[in-house]
Amino acid sequence: MSFGQQPWGGPNNGNAGNGQQPQGYYQNHNQQPYGSPYNPQYHMGPNGAAINTQATYSYERAQHVSMTRAYGEMTIGLLLTAVVAIVTQMSGLYMRFLVATGGMGMWILAIIQIVLAIALGARVMKMSTGTARAMFYIYAALMGVTLSTIFGAFDLTTIGISLALCAGFFFALTMFGLTTKGNMLKAGPILLIALVVLIIAEVIIMLFFPGQTALMVISALGLILFAGMTIYDAQFTRAIFAQYASQGPEMIKKISILCALNLYLDFVNMFLYILQLFGLSRD
Repeated sequence: MSFGQQPWGGPNNGNAGNGQQPQGYYQNHNQQPYGSPYNPQYHMGPNGAAINTQATYSYERAQHVSMTRAYGEMTIGLLLTAVVAIVTQMSGLYMRFLVATGGMGMWILAIIQIVLAIALGARVMKMSTGTARAMFYIYAALMGVTLSTIFGAFDLTTIGISLALCAGFFFALTMFGLTTKGNMLKAGPILLIALVVLIIAEVIIMLFFPGQTALMVISALGLILFAGMTIYDAQFTRAIFAQYASQGPEMIKKISILCALNLYLDFVNMFLYILQLFGLSRD
């Protein structure tokens, strides 16, 4: 036996003893046992398959940027709503508009907002990015005009506390939706039916059974519903960005506006239900 041979009868593919290394042995520091050059872009997965870590990182970064864009658009919409609401209240513009339209102004604004929301949700993919963004900001501004009435119904302390609570709940629910392993997307039809039932129940109670207790129950149910919808829309935002990741930056911008509208509506409705609950409990 020589130094070129295996000291035992292990597998050597017939090369031991003839001066050759067994297959799979490192020939030099730049060669893998699989015969491929070492590349830091790849690492071995648990099943032995090579994973392109650079491509994975780029995909995750693109998804992070897309999510940030959606929440950024939502934040701009909320700030616009707040500014318009304050200016409208200070100027008395909304009340003058209601007087000038004979009380129909409230319904006119509501119809315009509904049409904008439906049109944006149904045709955002066919619009230009600028048009979709303009429609979203117009919707947010009109919402500000409508919400200016809360300054006459609630004091600033109640509004401020309700806004802070809503922001905290919204952040916690969003983080839960993005980190939980549970799939809230399956609950979409149930949430939609619950929303329709809530709207009908709210109208019936306001018309036939007005009272503080009934309003508190409706507000509590509405808060629970939109908490679920916030989790749903957080997961929906992540899922739809993953679906359209290869469609180009323009498509991602359009989707971010659509997702911003969904998240915006979740936040506004949660705020209004918290405000109503907190205001009624203080009364």
